[in-house]
Amino acid sequence: MSECKKNRAWVISADMGLGHQRAAYPLKDIAEEGILNAGDPSLTSEAEYKFWKRVKNSYEFLSRSRNIPLIGNFLFKVLDSIQNIKPLYPKRDLSRPTIQTSYLSYLIKKGLGSEVLSHIEKNPLPLVTTFYVPALVADYKGYKGKIYCVICDADVNRVWVSSNPSKSRIFYFAPCEVAVKRLKRYGVSKEKIFLTGFPLPKENIGSREKREILKFDLLDRLHHLDRKGRFFNLHQPSINFHLGPNIQSFRKRLFTITFAIGGAGAQSDIGMKMIKSFKNKLLEKEIAINISVGIRKNLQLMFQEYAKELGLSECLDRNLRIIYYPNKFLYFEGFNELLRTTDILWTKPSELTFYCGLGIPIIIAPPIGAHEEANLKWLLEVHAGILQEDPDYAKDWILDWLGSGRFAEAAWDGFLKAPKMGTYIIEDIIEGKEVDREIQAVSYDTTVHLSPIGAKGE
Repeated sequence: MSECKKNRAWVISADMGLGHQRAAYPLKDIAEEGILNAGDPSLTSEAEYKFWKRVKNSYEFLSRSRNIPLIGNFLFKVLDSIQNIKPLYPKRDLSRPTIQTSYLSYLIKKGLGSEVLSHIEKNPLPLVTTFYVPALVADYKGYKGKIYCVICDADVNRVWVSSNPSKSRIFYFAPCEVAVKRLKRYGVSKEKIFLTGFPLPKENIGSREKREILKFDLLDRLHHLDRKGRFFNLHQPSINFHLGPNIQSFRKRLFTITFAIGGAGAQSDIGMKMIKSFKNKLLEKEIAINISVGIRKNLQLMFQEYAKELGLSECLDRNLRIIYYPNKFLYFEGFNELLRTTDILWTKPSELTFYCGLGIPIIIAPPIGAHEEANLKWLLEVHAGILQEDPDYAKDWILDWLGSGRFAEAAWDGFLKAPKMGTYIIEDIIEGKEVDREIQAVSYDTTVHLSPIGAKGE
């Protein structure tokens, strides 16, 4: 194989909210024919396209069902039970197939995903999927290339693993230790699990060796988060050690909060309450707020109208920005750039949980579903996230925490404790580089084993 093709791979995602595609986006440099989507009408039959559309609609309905008057919470609990994750403890064998696993196996035997597989079989490069179905289809159909599956949450449902895990050829890229333990309980052999961390965008990290963008942005952020100098007084030696004693980074800009709305458009009301709370600070040009609505034009228009009703017209596109993009990959590119000047990220604990590794403190909005409950728990364990208080009084508690240095501490903890080099490590594995060694994927003084996982035990 030629040098230019050696590290190419088929990268397949799924159009379910934003999470699976956000995980795939950083791998665009190795993606043969760009990032493909399961259920793309150009790669599937009309019947299968309709199937994927129903699945997507069900996901989005689940995310918004809590807002339905009277029956919302009950309906959400019923729907969420389908993707429920059993408690991790006590330790026990969870490899037995579930109803969801058996049903998915039935669909695959009936032909689900066959057309996408036929498309990539002409050139059996390694396959990297950020959604379980393409990986399971390739495994069942005997795809000739290696099969890798990226886990997008801190914990994972049994449906991500084959009905017969002992015979499966799927390798898994896990974002954290909890996911590693879970996969092993499901029967995945230790040799098929890599603890890589979630794939974060290179444009927010810089080169593997220097991480110059990450360090520059983090130091700039710490200056804005530590207005009274308390954090720097306590941690200057550690800052010098990790970021370099001579690095200079301080942009002349407003302290900035970014509120990110999920792909299904849930929790818009929180963003509105936050804007109202900070109304005077916005008018006085003492703060900047970004409301990221993803690809939902209707939400952009709704927030713009709401800002005008509050008397904030003069702030729009100045220090109150409603960020919209016409498609997801333009959104990912724009959002990653936005993060470089974001001091606090306010969002539900979706896949953005793992972006705390960039040194961004996270205000945690209420989780939606079992996977986000797991992400929330992990985020609190690494001390990089803080549970939101009442959004109606956001100005009061955010400014209090800002003055105490609490957000600066959360930014630093995320940087030190959360993996951040997942994209580079995944590319190394795809390229076939030696991974039977320790790679500093988390920080300069914290290492994770790539292979074999089992050497560390549970």
